[in-house]
Amino acid sequence: MNQPIPTPQARERAAGLTVLPGTPLADAVVQLIRPVETPSVFNHSVRTYLFARLVASRLALSAGLDYDDDLLFAACAMHDLGVASDSPHSERFEVEGADRAAEFLIGRGVPAADADEVWQAIALHTSPGIAERRGTLCTLVREGVALDFGGPLGADHIDAVTDEQADSVHAAYPRLEMIRSLTDAIVAQAAKNPKNAPRYAIPGELLRERDTFGQTRLELACRSSRWGN
Repeated sequence: MNQPIPTPQARERAAGLTVLPGTPLADAVVQLIRPVETPSVFNHSVRTYLFARLVASRLALSAGLDYDDDLLFAACAMHDLGVASDSPHSERFEVEGADRAAEFLIGRGVPAADADEVWQAIALHTSPGIAERRGTLCTLVREGVALDFGGPLGADHIDAVTDEQADSVHAAYPRLEMIRSLTDAIVAQAAKNPKNAPRYAIPGELLRERDTFGQTRLELACRSSRWGN
């Protein structure tokens, strides 16, 4: 069956999906992460935000009413800051990224309570079943991350993204072998200090699986996910 040709209105809506907040805070976050993350990880971080907004729409959550869009962008965009090239790499990457993000936000005048919300969302983004119980911001960041993995991290909202929407997002922010690139970064960070790789935590298990098998179960699972690598 032939696929319907998108109308100009549909193409305009799809293009609008990739618009970032454009606020001074969001621009500062981009300026912080772009130079210190690989293009693949940077694109993943931005796609996490774009997918998180689609989950918010599906859950009938409104920016400005149910969540702060600037904080959502900050949490999504900085959620992998712990593997950035200029990080100290002395804590597990989720905590290190959360610490850096909170410090950055407070330095930009964001209230401590809001910075702590972002801290929780980043620190818990690899903790399914916990993040979802810590408020809207934690839930949206976790679901945005899961959506960008295409299924292996949880598929509760995988159908929140249409093929047309996905094509628009990936055209603006290509995947660039994200799974391998991000796993490489997490494993390299984890290998630098035993504190970075606690047993049964995501960084610890990725490191051990790479050392033992040469690849991780996550990488294998993502090959057959909705987006692939």
